[in-house]
Amino acid sequence: MSAISSDPPGLTDLLREQDGVVSTASALGWLSRQQLRWRVTSGRWQQPCHGIVVAHSGPMTPEQQLWVALLWAGEGAVLAGLTAARLDGLEGFPGRANAAQPIHLLVPAGRSIRRKPPGLPVAVHYSIMLTPADVHPLRVPRRTRLARSLVDAAAWAGSDRRAQAVLAAGVQQRLVRPGDLLAAAAGNQRRPRRAMIKATLGDIAGGAQALSELDLARLVRRHRLPEPDRQAPRRDAAGRRRWLDAVWETARLIVEVDGIHHLDADQYWADMDRGNDFTLGGYRILRFPAFVVRYQADYVAGKIRGALRSPRAATALASPGMEGTA
Repeated sequence: MSAISSDPPGLTDLLREQDGVVSTASALGWLSRQQLRWRVTSGRWQQPCHGIVVAHSGPMTPEQQLWVALLWAGEGAVLAGLTAARLDGLEGFPGRANAAQPIHLLVPAGRSIRRKPPGLPVAVHYSIMLTPADVHPLRVPRRTRLARSLVDAAAWAGSDRRAQAVLAAGVQQRLVRPGDLLAAAAGNQRRPRRAMIKATLGDIAGGAQALSELDLARLVRRHRLPEPDRQAPRRDAAGRRRWLDAVWETARLIVEVDGIHHLDADQYWADMDRGNDFTLGGYRILRFPAFVVRYQADYVAGKIRGALRSPRAATALASPGMEGTA
């Protein structure tokens, strides 16, 4: 941002706070219309859309694009959904570098934006349930709190699977607690995908934190298998704490779902070593690639049911070297 030296101090501070972007109404609190017009027509500033100016003439940064969209949307608007979640640290989803990704804005339902949108991909959502408690009081640009951002992103996602991925990623990346997501989801009874979001968050609260683990949880319910402990802490024969995808303790059965990172040679050996320890401790282990759990659920359910019904599962094995809980 390169505001000219003659800018009043108050305007300079506002431009600094807003990455060099300001509404014309705010700018006119310090400048006359003639002064503002001169800055734009001389090429020192630019006007990307009606009512918004940027205090330089070069390409806008991604941060400035967010400010342009937010200020264009007007009073009460906030950045929301994936746009807000990425600002608060969510990783693994395309950002503004991907031109196909819109800037998500949430606007109170009592307002209607009729102006022509800026030359940016903007998605405007309206909500009757947007309260001050949903908006972070300190962070700029103005945006929803992370739990609300993730739940909205799930509701607006292009598919149920992407919605689940967003919710799981927020918890898996240690950005938000399942309870905060459940509270955010409970606030709007007419939210799209409400039932699916509630069920997914229930699985996440039960320990499923990766998309593959959610697939396994859905498989267990659909095929009416006994509920396992998910992301269960157990100690191996050497006393090391291990986190397991699913454990049926009475049957001494462990099920692990392997994503693509398990194909790495070091990870593959670490998985084998861990499996060996649990085998020596009296457990049986079934391993499935994530894509098999997702697309061949009947096959996976059959293997798990067979293991649970086997004579070996009928009696809990005494295992002095293994602890059932952390």
